[in-house]
Amino acid sequence: MRNYTTQMDAARKGIITPEMKAVAAKEYRTEEEIRDLVAKGQVVICANKLHTCIDPNGVGSMLRTKINVNLGVSRDCKDYDIEMQKVMAAVNMGAEAIMDLSSHGNTQPFRRKLTSECPAMIGTVPVYDSVIHYQRDLATLTAKDFIDVVRLHAEDGVDFVTLHCGITRKTIEQIKKHKKKNEHRFSWRLSCFRLDEHDWRRKSLLRIL
Repeated sequence: MRNYTTQMDAARKGIITPEMKAVAAKEYRTEEEIRDLVAKGQVVICANKLHTCIDPNGVGSMLRTKINVNLGVSRDCKDYDIEMQKVMAAVNMGAEAIMDLSSHGNTQPFRRKLTSECPAMIGTVPVYDSVIHYQRDLATLTAKDFIDVVRLHAEDGVDFVTLHCGITRKTIEQIKKHKKKNEHRFSWRLSCFRLDEHDWRRKSLLRIL
């Protein structure tokens, strides 16, 4: 029975997990070295416990560079089996991670197929899937909507996610100082969307309408 929540939690309790042992063998390092690097936050082992077929790999300081391949279901290619053939071809050629960039239709079946059949680390971009999941315009989504999609991906066995964090508190202050009515445009990779996040003091960090 596991008496830890994450790899970092285990490492900080002095526990060497099966995933740490697997990473140590691949990286030609001792299990203790990997545990200590994970404990310090210098190495991460992306291994969701619900991704039962994963072949664990470590990412971070003093480890080998890992290969990530972007794939996913799109309007142009809706066939899950074809995408899975691409996924397994990438893994067979040495890819350690697959980033699921699915952007069309119901993305959950393909995501679950990945985490049940693919041994590589599986990543996603929840903000892409938020629009598909809720079938609403990006500008109408709230922070809670977004977090709920992140949780859904985790429950599907996803090992890591990409978060688009293109604004800092300093940027917000600069915007406030130079704000001109109806003249602001944000050149992001995605359309501007509403954020309503709060810091630990429950003060609003940003609200873009």
